[in-house]
Amino acid sequence: MNNYRDIIKEPIVTEKTADLAQNHNTIVFSVDPKANKTQIKQAVEKVFSVKVESVNTVNATTKKKRVGRYAGRTNKRKKAIVKLAEGSSIELN
Repeated sequence: MNNYRDIIKEPIVTEKTADLAQNHNTIVFSVDPKANKTQIKQAVEKVFSVKVESVNTVNATTKKKRVGRYAGRTNKRKKAIVKLAEGSSIELN
């Protein structure tokens, strides 16, 4: 990965992730499937200027889809659940 912004694609904002952010100081990001936990931690710390306590990752499986006679699969996805250190926060608007 050349750039930290290539690793972090976008934050995932749902009711569940908003609850995690508010109550547990945890943010969920969609990240590059090839990135490992160390790269994700470094990227979040550099881009948002915060201290990261831990990173958990989830590889979402692809799903079969079809449109008419054409069959295929959805794209690979990887989610990173990033727990921030006490006193650190990220504002996602």
